[in-house]
Amino acid sequence: MKFTFLPYLASLVFLLGSCQDKGTSTAEQYVMDPHSCARPEEAVITHLDLDIKVDMEAKRIEGTASYAIRSEGASLIYLDTDGLEILDVADKDGAPAKWELGDSTFLGRPLKVELGNGSDGIKVTYRTTLGAKALQWLSPVQTADGTHPFLFTQGQAILTRTWIPIQDSPGIRITYNARVTVPSELMAVMSASNPQERTADGVYTFRMDQPIPAYLIALAVGDLEFRSMGPRTGVYAERSMVDKAAWEFADTERMLEAAESLYGPYRWERYDVIVLPPSFPFGGMENPRLTFATPTIIAGDRSLTALIAHEMAHSWSGNLVTNATWDDFWLNEGFTVYFENRICEAVYGKDFAQMHHLLGHQDLVATVARISAGEHPEDTHLHLHLEGRDPDEGMTDVAYEKGFAFLRLIEEKVGREKFDAFLRGYFERNAFRSMTTERFLAYLDDELLRPAKVQLNIAEWVDGPGIPSDIILPTSERFVKVDQELDRWSNGTPAKDLNTSDWTTHEWLHFLRGLPADLDEKAMSDLDGTFGFTRTGNNEILAAWLEHCIAYDYGSAYERLDGFLTTVGRRKFLVPLYRRMQETEKGRIMAQDIYAHARPNYHSVSVNTLDELLRWKDNKPPVAF
Repeated sequence: MKFTFLPYLASLVFLLGSCQDKGTSTAEQYVMDPHSCARPEEAVITHLDLDIKVDMEAKRIEGTASYAIRSEGASLIYLDTDGLEILDVADKDGAPAKWELGDSTFLGRPLKVELGNGSDGIKVTYRTTLGAKALQWLSPVQTADGTHPFLFTQGQAILTRTWIPIQDSPGIRITYNARVTVPSELMAVMSASNPQERTADGVYTFRMDQPIPAYLIALAVGDLEFRSMGPRTGVYAERSMVDKAAWEFADTERMLEAAESLYGPYRWERYDVIVLPPSFPFGGMENPRLTFATPTIIAGDRSLTALIAHEMAHSWSGNLVTNATWDDFWLNEGFTVYFENRICEAVYGKDFAQMHHLLGHQDLVATVARISAGEHPEDTHLHLHLEGRDPDEGMTDVAYEKGFAFLRLIEEKVGREKFDAFLRGYFERNAFRSMTTERFLAYLDDELLRPAKVQLNIAEWVDGPGIPSDIILPTSERFVKVDQELDRWSNGTPAKDLNTSDWTTHEWLHFLRGLPADLDEKAMSDLDGTFGFTRTGNNEILAAWLEHCIAYDYGSAYERLDGFLTTVGRRKFLVPLYRRMQETEKGRIMAQDIYAHARPNYHSVSVNTLDELLRWKDNKPPVAF
């Protein structure tokens, strides 16, 4: 039996007391979340007890999800599902409950459950199906050690519903416990309290006592080991990677101390990192207590660990105070980039932070130009309008870098000391709550701008297109020196005679981004022969170099390009490379050929983006991932 899902969508957020009120009293307020079927103003889950078995051979998760529910006498509760097989639903005492699945849309299928006699709990028995978008099942050959299979989940933005029936909105926060059974030779870890040693029977238990939104519930299963990096920090990875990772991330404890000195105590007890196989689609994911990270940041020289600072900053902006809907995504990422930059400045110095800022600005300029020429130029606004679309489409550099630039402008206007005090109070007063753009702007005006007698063109920044005219343009003395060397090379100085001995990754990236637009084989060979770009183990530098190799048809790098695209699933690298190949007929043929054998190695997050970019479904039959 089916029912028609009505457009009655909402997400739970919290209304702070008046911004004039320094107390902590709160009242609940609800905002529409167009990406969830939940109706939390009627009935909302507050706690999840998960009891699941992970079948690595069948590539299936099955078990039960039991929920504590808070309702206002509601007779129904709505959960989000996508591709799940619902086997049974009962009340908390085990009595059968009436339920039905709604019609299928790009959001999945809503699960409607009757709450008999004001029941405050239900239990759902379910299993995942092949193609669950949050899950990536990796064969042994796709892992670092090549011995055992691996599984990881990726819930952002609306993918947790593909492996747990849940109210999958960032404005709904829950606590959870979990019991996870895996093959005894593997270890399970989650975004919760974690084991540091393997159990004998493959059964692991977890607790997350701080309330979090569904997209931050995460699981990884593999042949993992743990290394401590400090009193509150450590790293999980496969055996061949764990010591390299522990060395690479040695500054993590220092970063955590720097973050706390800026914006208040860390509220999640431990901060650990897990290094996943290279198919992970993001640089990192800020799952609380356990950041999921790509191995592409392990360069052997600690040069790419700003990503750890970014994910750590999410422990305040994103995890502690969360965007209420995905239209408010910039409240997660803009704040986090600002916070990341401040952590990097404290740990690595002002030069490092300035270079990082300038590279981000370059990314913003390129992204705004591309989006402005596309189908949705409104995506250059900070406050998005994503109803009817996959919210993943709004997760661009605009939220990150334009959001950071807006906060950097506020800092410049009011002074760093006042802005730091404002942010510290913002995180403290709104801890474990959700935030809308409108409420943040009201809070900003009441708590900072009006008392400081500062006026800003907020409408242009938040609801206007492109890059506002009053943006603070970053500068870097070290990049000025890079530009001087780039000019020397462009004017005939051989690459071997350039002064590059003390350059960091940031400087090399700026150099590569500044290369002339008309390089030939001789020029490319001069650079490659001198600096070894095609052979580099630094994935940021390699990806930037390979873009030039495609543009200038530098065939000597094509074997490395093929290998890179086949093994690395980080969307940040994949999209620019495949997009660049689309610019020529030869490139389009090469892209289709590489994608045909690389696609099964990618997570669904990357596949969805690349299928559209390459018009894959128009040209080729789908390949299971």
